[in-house]
Amino acid sequence: MSSNHAFQKWSAIVIATSVLLLGSVPQSCPANETDAFAEIIAPALKAHCIKCHGEDGQREGDVDLSAVWDEGLTDNTELVRGLVDVLDLEAMPPEDEPPLDPQLRRKLVKELKGILQTAIAQKKAFAHAPIRRMNRFQYNNAVVDLFDLNCIVFTLPERMMREHRGYFKPETGRMDDVVWVGSRPLGKSQLIERRLAGVAAFPQDLRAEHGFDNRGDHLSLSPLLMESFLSLGQSITDSPDFVPQNVGIWQAFFAAPDEAADLDAEVRRRLERFLTRAFRRPVNAADLERYVHYTLRQLAAGVEFVDAMKSIAAAAISSPKFLYRYDKSSESATAAPVDDLELASRLSFFLWGSIPDRELLDLAIAGQLKRPVTLDAQITRMLSDKKLKRFCDSFPAQWLQLERIISSVPDPKKYPGFYFAKYRDSMHMMIEPLLLFETVLIENHPITQLIDSDFTYRSVLLEDAYGELRSEPSDVKKAGGGAVTALPFYRVSVSDRRSGGVITNAAVMTMTSGPERTQPITRGAWIATVIFNNPPEPPPADVPPLGEKPAAGEEQLTLRERLSLHRERSDCKGCHEQIDPLGFALENYDPVGRWRAEYENGRSVDVSGTLFRKHAFDDVVEFKDAILAEKDRFARGLAGHLLSFALARELTAADQIALDQITSATAADGYKIQTLIRNVILSDPFQSKTNPKAQ
Repeated sequence: MSSNHAFQKWSAIVIATSVLLLGSVPQSCPANETDAFAEIIAPALKAHCIKCHGEDGQREGDVDLSAVWDEGLTDNTELVRGLVDVLDLEAMPPEDEPPLDPQLRRKLVKELKGILQTAIAQKKAFAHAPIRRMNRFQYNNAVVDLFDLNCIVFTLPERMMREHRGYFKPETGRMDDVVWVGSRPLGKSQLIERRLAGVAAFPQDLRAEHGFDNRGDHLSLSPLLMESFLSLGQSITDSPDFVPQNVGIWQAFFAAPDEAADLDAEVRRRLERFLTRAFRRPVNAADLERYVHYTLRQLAAGVEFVDAMKSIAAAAISSPKFLYRYDKSSESATAAPVDDLELASRLSFFLWGSIPDRELLDLAIAGQLKRPVTLDAQITRMLSDKKLKRFCDSFPAQWLQLERIISSVPDPKKYPGFYFAKYRDSMHMMIEPLLLFETVLIENHPITQLIDSDFTYRSVLLEDAYGELRSEPSDVKKAGGGAVTALPFYRVSVSDRRSGGVITNAAVMTMTSGPERTQPITRGAWIATVIFNNPPEPPPADVPPLGEKPAAGEEQLTLRERLSLHRERSDCKGCHEQIDPLGFALENYDPVGRWRAEYENGRSVDVSGTLFRKHAFDDVVEFKDAILAEKDRFARGLAGHLLSFALARELTAADQIALDQITSATAADGYKIQTLIRNVILSDPFQSKTNPKAQ
């Protein structure tokens, strides 16, 4: 959140305060809220905000607080949420203003959280995730699962890491010490997979800003795309590879029955089971009759049984009931519990990126899935299933924004070692954080390992690329380092804390740098967004970017000194106060992730700073310690990313209490990642829907 944005949220509360200062209390305020205003909030904000935002015509940040406020905080939950954020993250007041007393700050946060909790309890409503189609990744998985294919439907370039030799075994609770992987930038060899010939994928889905590619408001279905889905379904069942040896349900669904069988009853039985799985709920009688009659008409017209069933299967996977995800509307205008079938779909699309399997669906149909013991057992089963790889193929790469490394092109003259043949070190770099995430998940480590791990995975080439930060030579075997197909990555211990975790790996350092220099602002924004889930506002449009090379007369300046000019603008200053310390903490890592103690001009690298205005650090190890001292903030930020991914929508103020509860439960169990995921699933937003029937 930028300072200007923070000021606006902060100041809106002061508008309410100014009414109090004029002797008027908003009539809609509950008594306890009024007390909080008068006794705690109003005096504090009068002392720290009014002076710059309304008094004597002052309008810093273009914010005027002289307007009259006629509503209470209970009706402005997003406002209260913003106030909690800027206070809790110590983004306000600005650094050059008198600081808030720590005890007063805690009181303000407590009172505002109380107001927020009261407001959420009164409204009992969460944001509604709109009806949305499956994205391309989910569609591929759903078709594979529905037909039990032993190949994929079409190639997915968005899958950034490819599994080789079956290393992903979550049921064992342990990752191998040597794993074989491939990565997307390795070239066409990684896109040559066993797939259905003649099937063309629909366009890749757009990612939401600071979000994911499953966001409901980004997954509409235009008439042109609907037409392509109709053709796509037909191309799948008409593929020359859609044959018995590739289709697991062939005998049960496509193969012709015995001549003595009752054809009507057999078709009805097969379609009822198939459509129930495809539509994620028992197929209704009218739909079943329509599909059965169509199939029987085809057979009566002389169409072969296999071809008739292929045709009806193609129609099913082109149906909106297969393509669309949605919650049924309810009679309540407020939040209502999801039913068992909706819960089954939420679970499967969250953890498996696909439709529920038969066991999950049968439990939901029987009305047993929501029983606490049953649900707990199903979560455990799903976290131990190989389909969990799909979660690892979608969430971590998007959370870490790793697609940015694909377009990273360090200057070949300055960093010639980054390039080999026609490839780049980035193909190895991107794999390290993904393998770290998978290991933390499979082995159920604390999420703090993502910040400061005592192990990692490295290839020979990646070890060499790190230079001074490589592990002990004996930890990585000197073989296969430059391979461009399947790469061996070795599990190595990390004793030098300058390495380890996701924030100091070469992939992040490279993708947050320009061709010739590091970009501390970009790195700081990445930390704020990914680690603390507090993305800054975009910079003003009229702020020119800092050049890759120093301007004339600036050759002897450090990068920190050059960037200090950006802090002179009032609408830039506050944002830089928040993100600059985060970015400069990583300045010892050059644009390809190698360690440096000084710049090319001989000036020493200065990484000192303060996190949240209370944790001073002088090097990157102390910076990691500062983050670990605030591990609840990281846990809450990661919980927010996971919940947003699970619900396919942006989070709102109504979700904030749930995030606090998820964080507390996770902390109580040693910050284990599976505990975090489990509590996301058990949270009120995940278990509820707000979808009232249209009047």
